[in-house]
Order: sequence, then C-alpha cells, then structure tokens
Amino acid sequence: MIIEPRMRGFICLTAHPKGCEQNVINQINYIKSKGPIDGPKKVLVIGASTGFGLASRITSAFGSDAATIGVYFEKPPKEGKTASPGWYNTAAFETEAAKAGLYAKSINGDAFSNEVKQQTIDLIKADLGQIDLIIYSLASPVRTNPKTGVTHRSVLKPIGGTFSDKTVDFHTGIVSTVTIEPANEEEIENTIAVMGGEDWAMWIDALKAENLLADGFTTVAYSYIGPAVTEAVYRKGTIGRAKDHLEATAFTITDKLTEVNGKAYVSVNKALVTQASSAIPVIPLYISFLYKIMKEEGIHEGCIEQIQRLYADRLYAGDVVPVDEKGRIRIDDWEMRPDVQAKVAELWKNADT
Repeated sequence: MIIEPRMRGFICLTAHPKGCEQNVINQINYIKSKGPIDGPKKVLVIGASTGFGLASRITSAFGSDAATIGVYFEKPPKEGKTASPGWYNTAAFETEAAKAGLYAKSINGDAFSNEVKQQTIDLIKADLGQIDLIIYSLASPVRTNPKTGVTHRSVLKPIGGTFSDKTVDFHTGIVSTVTIEPANEEEIENTIAVMGGEDWAMWIDALKAENLLADGFTTVAYSYIGPAVTEAVYRKGTIGRAKDHLEATAFTITDKLTEVNGKAYVSVNKALVTQASSAIPVIPLYISFLYKIMKEEGIHEGCIEQIQRLYADRLYAGDVVPVDEKGRIRIDDWEMRPDVQAKVAELWKNADT
C-alpha cells in the first residue's frame, strides 16, 4: 500500500507508520540526551497518543524509568485505510518501551466514559498498585457526560461580539481575513463541559475512591494563554472560558488530595502546531510568526522540549514547584518574552500573502 497525504480541511486523513515511529524515536532520543529526571515512577497519561500527552508519556518513561499507562481514542488500520497517527505513535512507543524493559500498557477508548475509567482502575490495581502522577491532556471536540448521558459539542468562537482578523491557509499560504460570529450562552456552556475540568476531577475522584493515588501524588493538566492578538478567539473566547474552568478545578482537586499530600497543577504551555491548535482561526498565522522568531532566537521548542523542561525545571526540580500569581506553572515563558512578542507583533502588522 502506497500512503499519500489526503486532506479534509486542516486535517490530514492519512498517517505513515514509519514517519510516526521515527517521530517517537526522535523524542525518546531527545529525552535520553538530556539525562535522567528524578521524577515519577508510576504514571497515568489521559490523552497519551499525540502532542503534549505523548511527550509526557515519553518523558516519564525514558526520563524517569516510569511504568506508564496511556489512555487514548485512536482508530486502528483497516483495509485500504491507515490508522490515525496516535495509534502508530503508541505502537512505536510500546515497542521502544519493551526494548528498554519498561512497563507500558494502553487502553484505547473514550476517556470520558465510566467504562474506560473502570478498565483503567482495574489495570492499575492488577499491575501497578498506585499512581504517583496523572497527566490530563485530552483534546476532544465532543464529550458525552456519563452522569447525564448528554453529548456536548465545543465551539471555537469569541464571546460578546463578532471577531475579525488575519488567518492563513496552511495548504496555500494565502493570508486572508476571517470573521467569526460570537457564541451564545449554550455554546459557551457546552464548550466548558467538553474542555473544562469536570472530567479531570472525575478521573481523580474515581482513582482516589479506590485508594490508587500514592502519597505525594501529583496531577497536571495543560492550558494555554497566549498574546493579545489571539485572545478574542482564544483566551477571551469560548475555549478560554473552558480553560478558566480547568484552572479553577486544579484548586478543588488539590483540596481533595490533602490526605495523600497531593497537588493538582495547570501547566500553561507554549503555542504549538497540533491537530487541535490548527483548528483555531488566527492561531496558525500567529504560530507561523512565533516559530520564525523563536527559531531565530534559538529558543524554539516542540512538545517534547516543553515537557522535558516542565519535568526537569518545574515539577521535579526541588521541593517547591514555581508558579505564577494564579498558581499556574508557566512554561510559555519563552514565548511570552516581551522581545519575542514585539517581533511577532511587527510581523503580524505587515502580514499579507
């Protein structure tokens, strides 16, 4: 079978197993090159197959020799069709983990469901006993709430007024103006239901009820803030409301973890090209400029560099995890440097096809 790129909008419908494998091996080699991290030993990654979640699993395993369980929702290959990239990524990760003598098992299913939570609980009980780190890195546009049976769909819209600004078509390179109508209240609530912190808290509650959280347990979810140019559609839009909810959830989870001396954090990461971020208008053009400037400055990072720095310089660097005034870990610090943002703003001002 010859595999060629097939596109639908911003999504590539085909994935090459060898390319995915090489991507995983490159990330593993990067982590090995940075030396060991005195980090977690039994790790659950929810959303483990691509992007920051995959990078977290690789960093845990090959930086700290951790046993890892990965939960994800990916399509296996079938006649005439390739698997989704995350399926190949996970297959490659598990192969490399086995070569290194590292425990790695995965559950492919809907992480929002009670069934997958129960499968995960059973696997932890059978194989690991307790978990000392949970990474929550889900990027899904749809969630069915297992308590209510209601299916919620998120939207990427501004709040309070119509938004217009520049964006770029990655396929053609054409810069154009995009206009997005504001979200209504129902759309805002649905986006919070999908992308907020409710499911993260459900996972922690489920594992805590079964005594599966080790003493000193940590959990981290990922967020993004970004600059003024993206805030109308991102941080001050529907997805920003969901991220506000996620960040507030970290405090409520921490309050529940006192008996295991546990802590929940939100890590604010840098803007990166992922399937999730590519869907957001304005963001692709901003990322194009950001990458250019950060590469020129010698401070560009992909997912694996970000997560290695999160583990080595923030989570496992000492007794106290450095946070901002709102209690968030910031590894978007290089992106948000005033000199970097000033140069991006200059490029933005002059952007055209």
